[in-house]
Amino acid sequence: MRVRVQRIESIRDPDGNLGKRIELVEERVMPKFVVQPSTEEAKMIQGMVQALQQQLPIIPQHSQFSLPKVILFLTEEEYEALGIDFDVNQTYELELSGKAVKFRKTP
Repeated sequence: MRVRVQRIESIRDPDGNLGKRIELVEERVMPKFVVQPSTEEAKMIQGMVQALQQQLPIIPQHSQFSLPKVILFLTEEEYEALGIDFDVNQTYELELSGKAVKFRKTP
């Protein structure tokens, strides 16, 4: 599954050791619902909206939503031992197999 780093926070564990809280969310794309307009005016407006969506990147063409997936609480030593430099908004392929959790950075 594909996850995105939503938040990284500095924390202290109960013993006072510094660490990180890393929040990962799963991103899913909502399927588009095709609505067939019944009038000529509605068809014209739908065509204009689709043209605007293609021309202006600020108007989303698909709905994307995030689901909370994994929250890691790691001490600094554990974070270093993991060997992954998490960055906010970076995406990873998360693989769960057997008793292992694997992260692979996506381009």
